[in-house]
Parts: sequence; C-alpha cells; structure tokens
Amino acid sequence: MGACASQCEGEDASAAAPVKHLHQCLFPMYVVKVSDFLEMKGVPEPHHILLQKGLLHQWAPGMRVIFVSHQWLGSAHPDPQGRHAAALRSTLQGMLDGTLQVEMDVAYGLDVNFGDFVEYIRQNVLSGYIFLDWFAIPQITARTGGVNEESTKSDAALAVQSIPFYVETSNIFLALVPELKHHDTRKCCNYTSWLSRGWCRAELWCHLLSDKPFTQVIVVYSTKESQFMFPRDWQENAIDEGDFTVESDRHVVKKLGEVALEHKIQNLSSAGPLNLYRFFLARRSKMLGEAPMTWDVESFLRHFKFDLDSAISDKSSMSAVLCATLAGDVAMVQFLANKKADLNVSLHGLEPLGYCDGWNLLMVALESRQSPEMIRALLSLGVGADSATFEGATASCFVKSPEHIDELLQKKADFHKAGLPLGFVPLAKVGGQGKPGDRVQAFDAALRPQPPARWPGRHPADVRRDLEPRQPQRPGDGADLVEGPRQSQRAIQTDGDYLSDRGGRWQGQGGPLGP
Repeated sequence: MGACASQCEGEDASAAAPVKHLHQCLFPMYVVKVSDFLEMKGVPEPHHILLQKGLLHQWAPGMRVIFVSHQWLGSAHPDPQGRHAAALRSTLQGMLDGTLQVEMDVAYGLDVNFGDFVEYIRQNVLSGYIFLDWFAIPQITARTGGVNEESTKSDAALAVQSIPFYVETSNIFLALVPELKHHDTRKCCNYTSWLSRGWCRAELWCHLLSDKPFTQVIVVYSTKESQFMFPRDWQENAIDEGDFTVESDRHVVKKLGEVALEHKIQNLSSAGPLNLYRFFLARRSKMLGEAPMTWDVESFLRHFKFDLDSAISDKSSMSAVLCATLAGDVAMVQFLANKKADLNVSLHGLEPLGYCDGWNLLMVALESRQSPEMIRALLSLGVGADSATFEGATASCFVKSPEHIDELLQKKADFHKAGLPLGFVPLAKVGGQGKPGDRVQAFDAALRPQPPARWPGRHPADVRRDLEPRQPQRPGDGADLVEGPRQSQRAIQTDGDYLSDRGGRWQGQGGPLGP
C-alpha cells in the first residue's frame, strides 16, 4: 500500500479480519483529540508545532475520526484569522452540550428520519479526533505543482495523495463552510464556493460512496446552524466539472471518483439493496460527466436485473421505466412503453436519495436534468405535465433549463397558475433556476404568454429586471462572518443551479414573486 502500510492498516476492533481499504495510504494519518482542539485558541498552528507539543496522534483502527473539509481562506495559511477554527470549536461544543442540533434540510421529505444519527454524532464528538489538513499534513502550503510531479515524493505530497484514504477511514464527514471573505482575494467563501472545488467534491464522493454505516454529511453554515447535506447536492456535482487550482489534478482526481463509484455499484450488485444498485447504475454516466448510455434490451435487462415480464410489470421503487428515465435512455423508455409498461407511476422509497414520494416520471426527468428529447418523449407518451404533487407543485415547477420550458410550453403547460394547497407558482421557481447566463432566457421563455397585469406580490416584469447581471460588490463589502442562521447559503446548489432559498425546494407566494 505504500511506505506507511503498517501504520495505515490493521484490524478493526470489532472485526476478526483486517479491514480492506479502497484507497491507498502513502503517509500516516495524523489527528487531534476533540478535547484538545476545544482548548485551542486563535490562529491554528501547523503540523510541526502540534507534533512538537505532542498533540498529534497517528490514526489506528478503532479511533473515531471527524474529517473536516474546508476551503482555504488564505494563500499561505488556511485560516489566517482563526475564524474557521472558532466556528468549528463552537459547533463541536454545541454538539456535545446539546445546544446545537444538526437539522434536516427542508428539501428532504417528511418521512426521512435522522434521529438515530444525532446520538451517533454526539458519541463520535465525545470520544473522537478530528482530521484537519493544516494539522495533519507536514509543511502544507497552497499547492503549485500537480499531483504527479517529481515533488510528490515529499511527505506533504504523499499525504495529499492519501486524502481519499483519510476520508474513507473517518467516521463522520463535516463540511466547514461559514460565509467568510478570503484573506487575499476578498472573494466570498461559503457552501457554494466550497462545493465548486474539485478536491472537495472528491472528498465528498470518497465518503458518500464508501461502505461505512454512516455516510451523511454535516454541513456547518455558521456557529448556530448545521444541517445534513441534501443528497443531490453531491450527486449532481461531477468531480470533472469542479474547479482545480492545479489543472493537471483534474484527471487524477476524477479517477478517484470513478473508482469509488464503480466500487459502490459492484458492492451493491452483490450485497444490495437492489434499489440502490439500480439507482447508482442508472445515474453513473451523469455522475461521471459522460453522455447517457443507450442500452440494447438484453444488456439493459441483465445489468438492471430484470426479466422482460418484470421490467414491464415491476412497481418497485426503482422500476424499469424509472431506471431508463434516470439513465437518460430515451429509446428504452419508448420500448418499455410499447410493451405496455405503466409510465404514470408515482415515485416512492427514494427520499433518502433526494427524490420525493409522489413525483411522476416527468418530474423525475426534469429534476434530474434529462435531455429535451427525454422530456419530449415522456410528454408524447402521455405523462401529464399538469399532474401535481400533494403540495400542489406541477411539472412546470421542476424545469432546469430554457429547453425544458420550451418542451412544456409545446404542451400548453401553465407557468402562472398557483398550485394548491401551498400556492406554488412555477414562474417563481424559474426565476431562481439554471446557470447564471441562462436565467433571463429561461424566465423569458416561461413568461410566454404574458402574465396578467394583476399579480400577487411583485410582478414578474419587475423580477425579470432583478435577474440581469449586476456589478460585483467591491472587495471587503459586507460582513466577514455571518453568525446567525443562513437563509441563502444553498442559493446555488448544483452546476450553478440557483435555488429559491435554503428554506425550500420551491418558491411560492412567499418567494421573489410573493408579498
């Protein structure tokens, strides 16, 4: 496994055989006791200082570790003013004494239960250690060389290459993303900027696709707010599309994600559960940034573990038509429809993956960013654009692009009518969707036909003006740290996809078009 194999491998305290790890360990994993970290103050000290003070411990199987992922706030020091460290100490202390609860993202369905995880988190904090790159990696600096260069023979480079192993062996993954200004560039660093970084995405994938019993991600927005990450926030952010300081890292780091995903699919294929196996197999191409696969019938049935009769009649949470839809295989959807498979099924059992009970295939296709061809095919096969969820959200609320809107408008979809009982207005959602350059175009498309002159709250014409590009704020404008609950940290979620607020998957009368 590398020079430090004896220091990185061993037997789990609860297992009879050595634990096999997917990723390589090339340098020992150094961690700090949570109790020692809580006693620290000010600017975090580097690896060699903590080593001299006896505060670093080499990881051994059985140790409970919290992996802290964060974005550096300076070019030469990750936390030059100690703001990240202070937020982390406050968060960990709050978890210990019960004053801070990790909340469930409101975009989750009501049936998702995280109650068992709360005590698990507290126990890991109580007797645990933390991994933080500044503490754990010797002489780490802002990187200027690629991971395959000659310089990777250094301890620091070997440790950087071992980060996937460090993630894999950790019990809890914590994303430290309070909104702060970068010390040198004065750019805003928060959940959005953290999630845009390729290495951070790779860390996420190595955790979430592992075989650990606890694969939730804790997102720390501020000293007063922490949440479990919404699953599609990582599913729809391909590593290959992330930002890399060193461009040559992209290919190497993407390969880490591919290995993790293939390992996950293989394990689920042999050990189950079957619905998760089918889900990740269907989403594989999208998650890896590849073009959708077009399966022949025999290969589709074999890989997704159906026979033809069950593919037509199956009503499970990952039915054949849902597999084909999520895989982006238009021809397979049409084949199954011709064989009389039911396309008007309601989704169920996938809420932990971010897909809510009650959605139809069209909603799933729109939400998962399928091609216009897929949307057109589902509409032509009779999947209704006007069907609604129990909250009142129609398919028009799920669009992700101007092309999606065009397909729905061809079927006379209504973007102006509020859905009952909660009053969701599709046009309000459109104003907060898509990449920044597409938002005005999408909003204009959804304005056909023009909305009535009388409109509850702000008129769409006024909202459209707000979508025009604005001059960026001057460096240093605004507060450096938001201590209270964040209301818009997840304003940008996936691939530049603007959501309403963190407070909801949709915008209704209380959104930008509401009072």
